Amino acid sequence: MDSMVRAFRVCLTCLVCAACLACAGAPAADTGGRTDDGQAVKARESAAAALDAMNKGGSSGASGAGRQPASAASTAGATSASASSPSANPSGSSGGPEPSWVVSPDSVFDRQQYIAAVGYGTERISAEKNALANLTALFGQSIQGELAVITRYSEAVTSGAVSSSEITGVSNAIKTSVELESLVGAEIRDYWYDGKSTHYAVAVMERAKTALLYRDMIRSNENIISDLITMTTAEKNTFNGYSRYRLAGTIADANRTFANVLYIVGAEGTGVDIGSMKKGDDYRLEAANITENIPVAINVSGDKADRIRGAFAAALNSQGFKSGGRNSRYALDTSVVLDPVDLPNQQNKFVRYTIEAMLTDSVTGGVLFPYTVSGREGHISVTEAENRAIAAAERKIKGEYGKLLASYLDSY
Repeated sequence: MDSMVRAFRVCLTCLVCAACLACAGAPAADTGGRTDDGQAVKARESAAAALDAMNKGGSSGASGAGRQPASAASTAGATSASASSPSANPSGSSGGPEPSWVVSPDSVFDRQQYIAAVGYGTERISAEKNALANLTALFGQSIQGELAVITRYSEAVTSGAVSSSEITGVSNAIKTSVELESLVGAEIRDYWYDGKSTHYAVAVMERAKTALLYRDMIRSNENIISDLITMTTAEKNTFNGYSRYRLAGTIADANRTFANVLYIVGAEGTGVDIGSMKKGDDYRLEAANITENIPVAINVSGDKADRIRGAFAAALNSQGFKSGGRNSRYALDTSVVLDPVDLPNQQNKFVRYTIEAMLTDSVTGGVLFPYTVSGREGHISVTEAENRAIAAAERKIKGEYGKLLASYLDSY
């Protein structure tokens, strides 16, 4: 990825972190409400919290009823007029009086201000995960299905396509949030153990705070998308241009998921219009159009009847890329080596094949994507063993090269 795209990545991280700082009013369960010393520590925790939030799948709706499994989460009764102020510290209690939120989260968390759901389990961590799952369930199946979108977005962060200077902390935060399958802006607000066998937790989203968080994330992502696709025609018709449009599609998918959640939480006054937002497929379609303008020359030495050349051409075509062309910027320089293998006490003749392919860029002079495949085949004749070796190499190339190249380009 060129320096401009790296700058976009840093910009995205900074903007998302700034957005998430707005929703970090309550301390996390393991901080004990303490104040951190030094701006560096705050920056690291903000980065981790931001990407943790960014990776949690979306959902919203009414408050979840207490003492119900995730599959039976439902809307609680009317909000009590004398609802107490929600606790900001999930230190919880053990064996004390049962909090009113266990049976009716709305009695503590006013549904006009909060979305809340209760979870339970045999351990505290399972109760917290159950509460977050119940909160997600309140948003409906359509939002739950979009968790896969957030996972792909998370993978882009993990792979470095959308990166952070605090990569270790961010990666850990992403892993945790994906495992929890929870929401951007969701937090465990309180916890209670009944002193016997059951732990309870309540997961909460504050509507106003969450709305601002989603708005800022959406705006930040829209700016990043704009920067990613702003380039000259010459820059666009390259592998780098192709990758930038693919990344824009991933971010656009995440943005629409964020927008859907925002509308459920409350989008009034945020200025976000989901109807005007482009879909990820719009950018992927343009990426597909770019492939038409990126022919890849295939140069093979040691081939037999152009069979290896044909295998690579088929693999490239499976991803939409054309092969051949004169004066192509990109070339797949490939060598085919067949070596006889002597095995004791064997009637058959064996041949080892080694295929090395280097995808190169004539402008930069660099190798973009190296690929090697090897194996051994045998037969009673050397000629047939060689044919089998080439056939085995063909199958491997056709079966995996296109997918490996696509994965590489998505992180290019």
